[in-house]
Amino acid sequence: MFRDVYRHDPSRCLRLGILKGGQLGRMLMQACMNYDLQGVVMDKDPQSPCAHFCSEFISGDCCSYDDVYRFGKMVDVLTLEVEEVNVEALKQLEQEGLRIYPQPSIIELIQDKGLQKNFYKKNGFPTADFVFLAKDGEREVPESFFPAVQKLRRSGYDGKGVKMVRTKADLASAFNQESLLEKKVDFIKEISVIVARNQSGECAVYPAAELVSDPKQHLLDLLVAPAEISITCQNKAQKLAIAVIEKLGLVGLLAVEMFVTADESVLVNEIAPRPHNSGHHTIESNVTSQFEQHLRAIMNLPLGSTALRSKAVMVNVLGEPGFSGVPIYDGINEVLAVAGAYLHLYGKSRTEPFRKMGHVTILDEDLTRAKEKALWIKKKLRVRA
Repeated sequence: MFRDVYRHDPSRCLRLGILKGGQLGRMLMQACMNYDLQGVVMDKDPQSPCAHFCSEFISGDCCSYDDVYRFGKMVDVLTLEVEEVNVEALKQLEQEGLRIYPQPSIIELIQDKGLQKNFYKKNGFPTADFVFLAKDGEREVPESFFPAVQKLRRSGYDGKGVKMVRTKADLASAFNQESLLEKKVDFIKEISVIVARNQSGECAVYPAAELVSDPKQHLLDLLVAPAEISITCQNKAQKLAIAVIEKLGLVGLLAVEMFVTADESVLVNEIAPRPHNSGHHTIESNVTSQFEQHLRAIMNLPLGSTALRSKAVMVNVLGEPGFSGVPIYDGINEVLAVAGAYLHLYGKSRTEPFRKMGHVTILDEDLTRAKEKALWIKKKLRVRA
């Protein structure tokens, strides 16, 4: 199959280009090794988590047309670990024959939360009601629309670019940038479904995982897999994720974040076209990890089984408030003594308050016990400087 992608010298390892070298790229690199792929990474930071693991590291700005274009000419297949990349360069490379997954047109859509919402609406995918807010524009929104959530159309991630707007009067202190205002959904659970699709159109979907977010930082605090929802709701969420990836025609991996309401309605919140924080548990808990699955999809290999090996809970390891600098990890010995706990540190050269520095996955067939272990680990494992 690899000969199909790289025809003129099948004896050479295929060069997979990855835009950005953070923790997602690092874990993707670990999967690359099993497939004898040369992972070539471009990032501005020479100390990025991927820098010492990839076959070749290129210093460059993923938002620069020239840097992305030059990088694309060095590799056989191109993928990414974040959406904030120069799409115009990717479109040009695609026209010149480079295989890029996810496809540039889909990246362009997902970069803009407004285009995302219009995509859901146009294709009949259930989602929260919304209106657009222009920069310096009139903001005539009826009082009945509140409370609402304001989201910047671009550049919002990891809780940034999101703000609660509880009343119409609060619009005066809202973001003065192009954004959208979503009517707040009265949901009982937030879930994520990871789904993959290869070039042949084969799809594979993972069981929905439940997301518990920190209300102050808007960051994933705890993940429970599988989500504690009914079988009917689980099936509905998986079918919706498959419908979204098929309508997009995306090749690769798609994380579909959703809200579940009291009547078991499922609404699409946001999507990400890549491996995702809500799929890290799959490294240990599923037959095929999300990272291996992404590689299988973009290389047009048969997709792997998504079956659970074990129930799991995952907790993020975040930088402690008040500390910035070279990270020091307290509590590792105690954490590693916990049965079923798997530690992943991302190798970041600096810690900052609430920065993602790693994660721990706990395997246990008793989810209540797994959650108790996860909360204990969250208190015990500290990242300071």
